[in-house]
Amino acid sequence: MSGLLIKFAFSFSMLIVAMSVHEFAHGLVAYKLGDSTAKYSGRLTLNPLAHIDLFWTLLLPLFLFISTNGAFVFGAAKPVPINYWALKNPKRDIIWIGASGPLMNFIFAVFLSLLIKFTPLAVWIKVIFANLALINVVLGVFNLIPVPPLDGSRILSGILPEPLASQYNAIEPYSFIILVLFIWFGLFERILWPAVNLIMRLLGIY
Repeated sequence: MSGLLIKFAFSFSMLIVAMSVHEFAHGLVAYKLGDSTAKYSGRLTLNPLAHIDLFWTLLLPLFLFISTNGAFVFGAAKPVPINYWALKNPKRDIIWIGASGPLMNFIFAVFLSLLIKFTPLAVWIKVIFANLALINVVLGVFNLIPVPPLDGSRILSGILPEPLASQYNAIEPYSFIILVLFIWFGLFERILWPAVNLIMRLLGIY
């Protein structure tokens, strides 16, 4: 039991770091594009406490860890609030805001891979950095899935013409069901993990 708790604490801490970087990027880009909602909501920070959601950040990772006997930990942060109409160019800017989170995760993973390859770190530190890079890549790839409210949906919504974008955004109340079906039909194994493995090989970590 103590071993499982240590493993959960390790994986959860990696996930929290990756999520904080991800959400901070959303808030920063939105702020630069004219929307100060994230700033005044206290979300323009790397402090994990500002991004924690009771279910998605705490209960879901714990449930997944227990149900997979310690094999898998994943979750999500509280979404950064965005005022669409405060943006300088809402249709264009929502694409940049949506892309910023996954992009920051990928940049962070690249940075970690460079540390692993080119700095004289202890082996155990390299193992930690490799796991942190993996979680960042998984989080980045997962959020590019075009299902509201994931970041991929923001990107696609910005690309689609109106009123098609409005019709597409209307599926958001059913997003949880769609994601469950996504998992149920094994699309994680067919799409997400191959993409993650490819990126990790390109980074030279695996």
